[in-house]
Amino acid sequence: MLETSDLILKHAVFEDWENIWNNLWSHPESAKYMLWSPTFTAEEAQDRMRRTISFEALHPNCFLVYEKASGQAIGFAGMEERESGVWEETGIALGPAFTGKGYGTQILCALIQEAKDHLHATRFLYACRSENKASQALRRSFGFEPTFKEDRIDPRNDQPYTLEHFELKL
Repeated sequence: MLETSDLILKHAVFEDWENIWNNLWSHPESAKYMLWSPTFTAEEAQDRMRRTISFEALHPNCFLVYEKASGQAIGFAGMEERESGVWEETGIALGPAFTGKGYGTQILCALIQEAKDHLHATRFLYACRSENKASQALRRSFGFEPTFKEDRIDPRNDQPYTLEHFELKL
């Protein structure tokens, strides 16, 4: 579990399926720059929560994001070790009602601090689509340096996009 001034990042519990579905998974605009698709029914959301819980059991540094004020699950975030001392964020997503509040900054800061202070990271990697203005602004605010770009095809719609990769030395 990680904690910021406004958020708690912790592993999902099944009872929160409805919060995360209403706050994030049901919103197409939240999935726009991600590689997941929205969930439209309660049954699909419950199944997705089961998969999320199983995934987090295998990936201990991946979390749902909970807003302290409401107690609701509002997003997800995570990181994985790519090689010894090198950690990479694996995605940060917040529901549309929770963007523009500085929560992305708090999440990325918490991940970087955890990687540096407890996981012996010397570098932290970050990637985002070129057209994702919010993610680009977030990485700039932390001083991430560009490393390379790659052209990809979105498997959901076969549309091309450019994924930019960045690095922060810790």
